[in-house]
Amino acid sequence: MPTNRHVLLLPGSLRTGSSNHTVLHTAAAVAPEGVTTTLYTGLGGLPHFNPDDDAAPLPAPVAALREAITAADAILVCAPEYAGTLPGSFKNLLDWTVGGVEISDKPTAWINAANPGRGQGAEATLRMVLDYTGAAVLEEACVRIPVDRDSVGPDGVITDPAVREQLARVLTLLTAG
Repeated sequence: MPTNRHVLLLPGSLRTGSSNHTVLHTAAAVAPEGVTTTLYTGLGGLPHFNPDDDAAPLPAPVAALREAITAADAILVCAPEYAGTLPGSFKNLLDWTVGGVEISDKPTAWINAANPGRGQGAEATLRMVLDYTGAAVLEEACVRIPVDRDSVGPDGVITDPAVREQLARVLTLLTAG
């Protein structure tokens, strides 16, 4: 695996302590040697997408998002499902990426943290939007990892060794190229 690879972690939830944040915090904790991660924290600060504003100069939060994507070698998404699809705030984030080229051909994967029988609508929407952005979705790195709240330690990180191993494998796949 190449060394010094950087993965941008994109949480799709605004809720503090969400399963999605838990998964991404755990991914950061188990990142293989040579892989660094950055958790994107600007979701709530993005303006509503307006194509008229998708021009220079970009709104500062949008410019920061695009800079974070540019700086990353790969992207890992963990977003919840609300009302059968992605939450509006995360869809808004993705809308801001369509007009740029930063995500184009960038290795990208997602983790579905929903309980069995849930989350398929969010996955389908995410897949469709990422196709529009030109992201290089690595299907083998897209996995379902339901979060058992009993396996989350006081630090907000998953303690289950099998889950931790699976997350490390996802990061390895994302950064192998």
